[in-house]
Amino acid sequence: MTDVQTTERAAVETSAPADVRAYPVASDRVADLLARMSLEDKAAQLVGYWIDQGGEVVAPMVDEMGTAGDGRALSDITVHGIGHYTRVYGTRPVEPAERAAWLWGEQRRLKRETRLGIPALVHEECLTGLAAWKAATFPTPLAWGASFDPELVEEMGRAIGASMRELGIHQGLAPVLDVIRDPRWGRVDECIAEDPYVVGTIGTAYVRGLQGAGVHATLKHFLGYSNSRAGRNHAPVHAGPREVADVFLPPFEMAIRDGGVRSVMNSYAEIDGVPVASDPELLTGVLRERLGFDGVVVADYFSVAFLEVMHAIAADRGAAAALALRAGIDVELPSGDAYLEPLVEAVRSGALEEAYVDRAVLRVLAQKEELGLLDPEAFEDEPPASVDLDTPRHREIARRLAAESIVLLSNDGALPLASGARRVAVIGPNADRADALQGCYSFANHVLAHHPGYETGFAIATVREALAAALPDAELVYARGCEVEGEDRSGFDEAVAAADGADVAIVVVGDQAGLFGRGTVGEGNDVESLDLPGVQRELVERLTETGTPVVMVLLTGRPYAIAWALDEEGAGAARPAAVLQAFFPGEEGGTAIADVITGAVSPSGRLPVSLPRSAGAQPYSYLSPILGGPSDVTSTDPTPVRPFGFGLSYTTFAYDDLAVDETVPADGRLKASVTVTNTGAVAAADVVQLYGRDVEATVTRPVAQLLGYARVELEPGQSRRVAFDVPVQRFAFTDRSLTRVVEPGDVEVWVAAHAAASSRAADVSDSTGGVISNARARGARELAGDATPRARVTVTGDVHVVGIDDPRVVEVTLG
Repeated sequence: MTDVQTTERAAVETSAPADVRAYPVASDRVADLLARMSLEDKAAQLVGYWIDQGGEVVAPMVDEMGTAGDGRALSDITVHGIGHYTRVYGTRPVEPAERAAWLWGEQRRLKRETRLGIPALVHEECLTGLAAWKAATFPTPLAWGASFDPELVEEMGRAIGASMRELGIHQGLAPVLDVIRDPRWGRVDECIAEDPYVVGTIGTAYVRGLQGAGVHATLKHFLGYSNSRAGRNHAPVHAGPREVADVFLPPFEMAIRDGGVRSVMNSYAEIDGVPVASDPELLTGVLRERLGFDGVVVADYFSVAFLEVMHAIAADRGAAAALALRAGIDVELPSGDAYLEPLVEAVRSGALEEAYVDRAVLRVLAQKEELGLLDPEAFEDEPPASVDLDTPRHREIARRLAAESIVLLSNDGALPLASGARRVAVIGPNADRADALQGCYSFANHVLAHHPGYETGFAIATVREALAAALPDAELVYARGCEVEGEDRSGFDEAVAAADGADVAIVVVGDQAGLFGRGTVGEGNDVESLDLPGVQRELVERLTETGTPVVMVLLTGRPYAIAWALDEEGAGAARPAAVLQAFFPGEEGGTAIADVITGAVSPSGRLPVSLPRSAGAQPYSYLSPILGGPSDVTSTDPTPVRPFGFGLSYTTFAYDDLAVDETVPADGRLKASVTVTNTGAVAAADVVQLYGRDVEATVTRPVAQLLGYARVELEPGQSRRVAFDVPVQRFAFTDRSLTRVVEPGDVEVWVAAHAAASSRAADVSDSTGGVISNARARGARELAGDATPRARVTVTGDVHVVGIDDPRVVEVTLG
């Protein structure tokens, strides 16, 4: 097999009607194949076939959609060829080398026995690593965001891609670029952050890594999916065109323009009543004509059929196929429910022009050409005789990323553990469960949950096991205490007894990832409350009442409302001495947590999403205008318990000598630099965050916006100069004419440890002469974290209309 190549394509005359938008230019080889195809051959290239599927709930409404095999031989199913094979390795536990041998044989059969001899493109899930038996499981994407380390995420993506390429897999269904808006949504653990720039830079890094290994990445879910009403999966999205353009679109733009991504997947949701899967203005107008995407759009599983059965905008599967194909969905996944017979009938009846079919087929064949599938030597080599999908290199990357993603939320001195701790209680429903370390799209929680007779297939130490290895001289006492879900408190007394006799109690609580009602977080596992599931809060409170110092470790896929564990609720209220947040840290997560607890590693993760005050304060984003936060005009306070970008360390950092250009043209670059110093006695990494604010604009703007960031390693007492080269386009927004612009005027720039380190609450009492002054005083809370004074910069010149080729990424130099 060959690496991903950029194939030079010659322009080929086509008979495409003028009203078929974004019609591709094809190479001679692709055009020749299209010319030899029957309508049935064309349709076959636009669908997947789900190998091995039958009964497992690994996609929405999979049982209702009837995707199980119908007993026919593959030779009959693929008589006209096939576009994709769906999840060859990721549907059931199969031996990788044995399945690779089968796949090579099957691809050779397609080449020799089908009329046109076109191999199938194989796609798999790869959000937390290749979702296949015995493959390494990396931290969940929310942990990628917490690391603020795109270079390491790119390294991970390359390692995942290398495993996939070795197995003959061509396309990975990741990354997710949905910007978090509401933590009640179950798919938050698949997302990277609530900030579009962090999502874009880290997601693009993953794309570069995966595609650098020869596997096409797929951006999910275009567009606005995460803004579903009340955080309910597939629920309607109500977002104005400005929010869509300024919040949800930028990560996709970055991955397309700067990352060169080759595939995009649609959102299931509707925006203002129009399902995305049927919207040509989004899937063709924005995606292709504005952003210049020239790859393949694949349907999220069953979303074409959902136009009929869930959205009720199509009378039947043929009408759904016509809507989706016209909109710009090229390939129906996981199988050909609408794009086979119903599509063929729609064309033959005149309900759909065949040119739309040709447009999609040309894109699919061009993708196969890029991947080397049309080359004569494709699959003529030998399949791997043995496969190691969890090498020491995989584990080393997984451990580093897990360690960098752990966020220290509070610490009264309990961490790192004192060397004199001789008796350590390890308690909680997630303390001794490997599944608790892995995300929704891990193979363990996505597939193996349906196959209880199979082991995970690789070594994965639980938190309890990792602590035992890290503390060989201490006596560890374990008690589960309770389950993740349910009301059973029968284990409380044992847990209390274990804590009562210990020097310190480490209680590990949180989530169980799963799908569609199985588990507490993950696809289809949306919630109405942001309290910890079950009776876990009660367990923690019972343990703190013993007087033993309690370290609370959260293994979760979403942020929870845990003010009770972080801030005093009243005089004498007991709370944990330290709180660690770990977002499903993967196979090395237990070891990474033990490293942080013992002090072998200083915590350096930062919150990629605000820690919510309550479910009632949602949806919330730190990217809010003045009236999106607390003020005298409302008695409610949405201020998060811990802000975006927050995270403590075992040392302290100071920021000094901020230098910023005084003026900068609207189409120019802003230079800003700061000195960061490790003012403590422990070597550690800091995430230096550069923020900005548009002081006055023609539409309301956020009170703080992350402009750029840098992860900086520092020895005790060491200082480094961090220089940011910022495209002024980072201040761009969509104006009243829905044009993306940079306006001249004043902006503020500062460096801070988190989004609230230089915040200013709204106070309207002066402007109203005291007429409006809320009787419910807002309790000001001091949070650790340094910030520089704000520097004012004047943006000069005319209004700059931002073009697609304007720079998007902040360049960082460390001195």
